[in-house]
Amino acid sequence: MGALLSFGAVVVLLLIPAIGAGALKLHSLFGVVIPYLAVIVFLVGLINRVIGWGKVPVPFKIPTTCGQQKSLPWIKHSRLESPATGGEVFLRMVLEVLFFRSLFRNLRTEKAPGDRVVYGSSKWLWVAGLAFHYSFLIVFLRHLRFFKQPTPKIIGIIESFDGFLQIGSPHLLVTGLVLFGAVFYLFLRRIFVPQVRYISLPADYFPLFLIMAIAGTGMLMRYFLRVDIIKVKELTMGLATFHPKVPEGISVIFYIHLFLVSTLFAYFPFSKMVHLGGVFLSPTRNLANNTRMVHHPNPWNYPVKVHTYEEYEEEFRDKMIAAGIPVEKQPEPREEEQPTEESEGKE
Repeated sequence: MGALLSFGAVVVLLLIPAIGAGALKLHSLFGVVIPYLAVIVFLVGLINRVIGWGKVPVPFKIPTTCGQQKSLPWIKHSRLESPATGGEVFLRMVLEVLFFRSLFRNLRTEKAPGDRVVYGSSKWLWVAGLAFHYSFLIVFLRHLRFFKQPTPKIIGIIESFDGFLQIGSPHLLVTGLVLFGAVFYLFLRRIFVPQVRYISLPADYFPLFLIMAIAGTGMLMRYFLRVDIIKVKELTMGLATFHPKVPEGISVIFYIHLFLVSTLFAYFPFSKMVHLGGVFLSPTRNLANNTRMVHHPNPWNYPVKVHTYEEYEEEFRDKMIAAGIPVEKQPEPREEEQPTEESEGKE
């Protein structure tokens, strides 16, 4: 159900610019106003999320570790699994951000016959995640040529490596296919893996369909439904220099693609994709596990009115004796129970 809802939402997003820019000719709205609003929402939303994370107090060391902590000099500790210094934390973060180290070490858990739990490799998920993120990065960098004149040399080098197969005209860019294929694999995984499908929500499917639609419309423009690149760059350069101008004759498929990209930008700060910034502020990753080396007092300690056992027994001694509960101090005898001189003489 979640996949169908997300798919339907993306279909609606495809129809909005198709009708608005195609039938109603609202080119300025879809070519200028919506992209600007999307970038503003992206920047404000992302900054707000980062500031919110930064304000969250972290009074204790809570890094995720699965290795030997540094303790005695003759015990070798795990520098990456249980970093004790800032340098070790930095190295751990580099491996996490650039190579998805924790995902590489992830295991697949299955139930075997005889109620046995079996652990297996899950490297395909790591490969798909790595391929998706790096291909998305390269596609993003390649598109910077539309916002810069002349095109930076580094962008040309990236594009030449991306099209090294030299198939077709224009050359086939590998990252476009890799991006679509990696996202499609992540979608199939959520559909066919029962454990993943059980925990998947519409918010998990929607970005996948949206990115597939962006990659699909991009490949349509490049290989099948050609658009006027000169006019497209005139529009994008106007957006980049804050002198927007919408040339006539740009195909509707471009406005569909631009609207989907704008939707992704506006949706980004409110989705799970915002882990792009959150990974750097996660205390489970960016803290050193040095609780045996440094004393960490609780900064939230404040005077607390306590009720000691002596005070408790003083308050409930009679009731405790009546209930047969032993007490440390016996009650003093009452006046009427104290022995008098007459009674002692009679005795």
